[in-house]
Amino acid sequence: MSQKTVTIASSVGLHARPASLFVEAASATGLDVEIGRPGEDPVDATSILGVMALGAKHGEEVVLTAEGEGADEALDSLVALLSRDLDAE
Repeated sequence: MSQKTVTIASSVGLHARPASLFVEAASATGLDVEIGRPGEDPVDATSILGVMALGAKHGEEVVLTAEGEGADEALDSLVALLSRDLDAE
């Protein structure tokens, strides 16, 4: 299992558009990807409801985990996505 930590860059956190873009990217990996705050139970990163319910705000750290072949590369791309302000694009 691979794991990466990233700080949410989007000004509104993982709500609406940023959450949708993240879920779409996580789903495209074809892997079991989870996202959560450090020390808390993670949620399915391919579930828009789960990701939005997480309520991750701008500047908060989240932990991404993935299992399967290519997990490190998949997480690297998801980290790069969350490291951008998706609201400004």
